[in-house]
Amino acid sequence: MPGKTILHVDMDAFYAAVEVRDNPDLAGKPLIIGALPSERGVVSTCSYEARQYGVRSAMSISEAYRRCPHGIYMHPDMHKYKTVSDALHTIWNDYTNIVEYISLDEGYMDVTGSLRLFGSAAAIARSIKGRTLTETGLTCSIGVGYCMTAAKLASEEKKPNGYFEIPDAGFYKNLIMERSVRILYTVGEKTAEKLAGAGIHTVRDILRHEQLVASMFGKHGRQIVELANGVDAREVTPWDQAEAKSIGRELTFQQDITDHAYLKKVLIIQAKELSMKTRLAGLYAQTVTLKITYQDMKSITRSKSGEPTNNATDISKTACALLDSIPRAPIRLIGISLGNLTDEPYHQYSLEDIGTVRSQQRKKMLDGKLLALQKKYGAGIIKTGHELEAENELSKSEQALDPE
Repeated sequence: MPGKTILHVDMDAFYAAVEVRDNPDLAGKPLIIGALPSERGVVSTCSYEARQYGVRSAMSISEAYRRCPHGIYMHPDMHKYKTVSDALHTIWNDYTNIVEYISLDEGYMDVTGSLRLFGSAAAIARSIKGRTLTETGLTCSIGVGYCMTAAKLASEEKKPNGYFEIPDAGFYKNLIMERSVRILYTVGEKTAEKLAGAGIHTVRDILRHEQLVASMFGKHGRQIVELANGVDAREVTPWDQAEAKSIGRELTFQQDITDHAYLKKVLIIQAKELSMKTRLAGLYAQTVTLKITYQDMKSITRSKSGEPTNNATDISKTACALLDSIPRAPIRLIGISLGNLTDEPYHQYSLEDIGTVRSQQRKKMLDGKLLALQKKYGAGIIKTGHELEAENELSKSEQALDPE
């Protein structure tokens, strides 16, 4: 295969598959992971049996229940899924260090430089699929392509437990020529509707009217034309190599929350997750932003900038202080984002700060040792008292739904 060789690995109905693995009685039944029918929320993922009834990820749970009232509905167990995800990432990292994680169960791998070691993309895919089944009890679908778009499309061709290759742009174009424009990366429902209004329904239509598509959407239109022609110059980028401008974590509640003590526990957990991400990447945030969406869907943000930090306690204290500064009303969503990221923990000290410098140096050395432990044994190996208290309480009542 000329040029780059990209693998796209996608687990099959990941959350549902994990639950079936752990409870074989669920096998062959329509299983819907997400909110319960009596709650407000969406489908996170569902088994293939549920998909036969038209249930899909991100669908409102009320619509899912209307289509499949006899289904089995369960809340997600994110801790369990994260543990399995860590095992999957360990497998992928054995074949290349150029891995871009898209979610807990999906990622791109640039194996161009690994072919001489492992023989071929097909050999790597077979090995990953075999190890995934042996080590986690789950199946995955793998696509091989000359670019990221081709690899992603290939992984979807033979689901579940499939394997498919798209070796070049000519093969790619022949494969999708008569398919809906929605097959193309970045073409969503609204873009497809606008294209349909111009009489453009298939990829072939785009190729017949390239200038029209480009004029309709500008830069995005030119990108659509490139993708229709099988051109995708994106690189597989490990997160810690990305030039991230900000990172964030949000949580949507099943029921609106007014208890600020509870909300602060959520912020503590979010701060811990963001701290781990920035520390692993060697980054520090100069700005902490709190995002709130109220019951009436009005959203507000509050930010505070200061010295660069990636410390969970610093982040949570800042976020909690920002929470205290906003009007109190029922809250639907809460989140933290870290901005103005830098790889330099810069601070200009005076002579009077010598003791502070030494304290910071000791703190940095300790943090390095803690990070090494967390890398080896997982982020949850070490918890502060506040974090442990927050996790215990939220595990009993948290109803956040992040669609898979």
